[in-house]
Amino acid sequence: MASDAVKEFTDENFDSEVLKSDTPVLVDFWAPWCGPCRQIAPMIDELAQENPTVKVGKINIDDNPGIAQQFGISSIPTLLVFKSGEVSESFVGVRPKSALQQALDASSV
Repeated sequence: MASDAVKEFTDENFDSEVLKSDTPVLVDFWAPWCGPCRQIAPMIDELAQENPTVKVGKINIDDNPGIAQQFGISSIPTLLVFKSGEVSESFVGVRPKSALQQALDASSV
């Protein structure tokens, strides 16, 4: 599964881990039954390891429907980049790693 570099976000810790984070956060909204979600998992893992100044994590929408509903997640995978508690970038579906890296680089400035 995911490496130690990828955090697990939940309805309970989302506020403290993501919205109140001092650093940019990449959140992967996923579910175990989602094929494309499993397809991008290694890329999410790589981004977490290659970007130590960014918090990278996943939230299982089946186990944590509250946050998914709060952010209007209707398709997965959905990846949101948060900066200062606000969504700065969003991606729906499988996207190239380079596009995600660009968004992380922009949010780190």
